[in-house]
Amino acid sequence: MTVAKVLAVDDRQENLIALEAILQGLPVEIASVTSGDEALKRLLVEDYAVILLDAQMPGMDGFETASHIKRRERTRHIPIVFLTAANYDPHLAFRGYQLGAVDYLTKPLDPWVLRSKVQVFADLWKLNTELAERAAECSALRTAVAESLALLPDPEITPTSLAELAVRVTRARARLAAVRPPEPANPRRT
Repeated sequence: MTVAKVLAVDDRQENLIALEAILQGLPVEIASVTSGDEALKRLLVEDYAVILLDAQMPGMDGFETASHIKRRERTRHIPIVFLTAANYDPHLAFRGYQLGAVDYLTKPLDPWVLRSKVQVFADLWKLNTELAERAAECSALRTAVAESLALLPDPEITPTSLAELAVRVTRARARLAAVRPPEPANPRRT
């Protein structure tokens, strides 16, 4: 099973180090970048359970970065938690929520709150990943069952159709073997 990934985006390296320290021990992999541009590049090739995004950065700020993230089909579903060193400003928080953020936290951060939020999003990501895998397995099984049903004998069987039937059975067995979980070995009792 792949581990959930967290994308931490902050222009200050010391803040990224602090985030990594806060999240240490959680079953997540942390990718740290120092700009919105770097974050968008990472999001082109990696999947993340949650994005921790500094609201105020030079160049492309967190709000513009979030806007780009939410416009992309591939990334629009990733939860964004805004982090800011500014005093709580309801207008900025509202702007963040309008862009699709799931939370807006001010620094200094309560480490236990942040850990809990990241853990929840990592758990949800893991469940969604497992659900997608199960859905793919179900689809493969449906196809295998449909192909197996198509193998039921036709009343007018000829030697040619028997050879074709053998080929179909072989294909169906291969597909079933590909989606069937391996059977546990039976331990011998002595």
